[in-house]
Amino acid sequence: MRLNTSTVLVGGMKIGGKNPIVVQSMTNTDTADAKSTAKQIIELADAGSEIVRMTVNTNLAAPKVPEIRKILDAKGYEKIPLIGDFHFNGHTLLEDFPEMAKTLDKYRINPGNVGYGDKHDYNFSTIIRIAIENDKPVRIGVNWGSLDQDLLTEMMNKNSKLIKPKSDKEVIINAMVESALRSATLAEKIGLSQNKIILSVKMSIVQDMIKAYELLAEKMLKNKHLYALHLGLTEAGVGMQGIVSSSAALGILLQQGIGDTIRISLTPTPTQPRTREVEACKTLLQSMGLRHFKPQVTSCPGCGRTDSHFFQELAEEVNSHITKILPIWQKKYSKNADKIAELKIAVMGCVVNGPGESKHADIAISLPGRMEKPVAPVYIKGKFVKSLQGKKIPQQFIQLLEDFVEENFN
Repeated sequence: MRLNTSTVLVGGMKIGGKNPIVVQSMTNTDTADAKSTAKQIIELADAGSEIVRMTVNTNLAAPKVPEIRKILDAKGYEKIPLIGDFHFNGHTLLEDFPEMAKTLDKYRINPGNVGYGDKHDYNFSTIIRIAIENDKPVRIGVNWGSLDQDLLTEMMNKNSKLIKPKSDKEVIINAMVESALRSATLAEKIGLSQNKIILSVKMSIVQDMIKAYELLAEKMLKNKHLYALHLGLTEAGVGMQGIVSSSAALGILLQQGIGDTIRISLTPTPTQPRTREVEACKTLLQSMGLRHFKPQVTSCPGCGRTDSHFFQELAEEVNSHITKILPIWQKKYSKNADKIAELKIAVMGCVVNGPGESKHADIAISLPGRMEKPVAPVYIKGKFVKSLQGKKIPQQFIQLLEDFVEENFN
């Protein structure tokens, strides 16, 4: 059961409420290079990112935003919403480059670095005012690496006077949530409506991040101000570390109904595409049954019973075929594209779990394990249909899969 947060319109994308959880990513190109940035946005959009954020940090980057929008529109990507990520000088850039402010679909600001002392509220108010003038939503993104130091000092001082003071970590988590809620309240006082506000409280330690979002959700429910929430584990790390850590944190929160947009922030290696973080988000949502993006292939890990070489090749071949053929299926069977995405396929390695698991799939094959009869039974919608054998099992099973899709989704 998801929190019934406010629905925020970002470009043509609905975020929050009962709408599907949205996948988000961010470019790492120099925004002043309009062609490279537009190219990466297209790559991210093709991979499945439904919203893309980009850095807007200089007088060279800001005027390129309308140019990037024009490139995207000309190439057929007019529906992808663009977020401007502002730090330190967002108030100045938004004032000095009104066309950029108008072009962006959402602004992202960090209350910890919009200014200090008296300048904080003035700079923050300037950004909110410009958002109101341009009818743009704003994500107020609190990050513990740049937490409002005035607020943190205030809360640390109060904590030190308590009979039973909280730990420094508890105070920091409370300060993160307080920063987000105070900023949202100030934005509403200035005139930005609740359905134009998205909040986030990002941290890089899994358990701390979970506690911060749980506390934020609890306080929103208590105050009856249910802002839409963006989830992310900041600075998650490289490769497996980043994917596993982010999935653990986001999965726990999503299971509680917390979160309306997500990003898995991976540190890319020179050999990995930026799009990997998008694939990670999609895989997480699909594995939890929250979204369906493509047919899911269930395959066992293999053990001493399985002929691992043949089994692994078949599982990989089926996955590769689906990735390649899916755009064709979606176009050819457009009326049933959503149903195709929910298709369940199983490639099992031996008789132990093969037949049983196969009966839970739409179409499945159970390969013979070592010492088993060299035949591979195929099941469709839980019922045995035929057995395959010989060297052409992969081609025969893929043809059966194609026939199944043709018969059921045409």
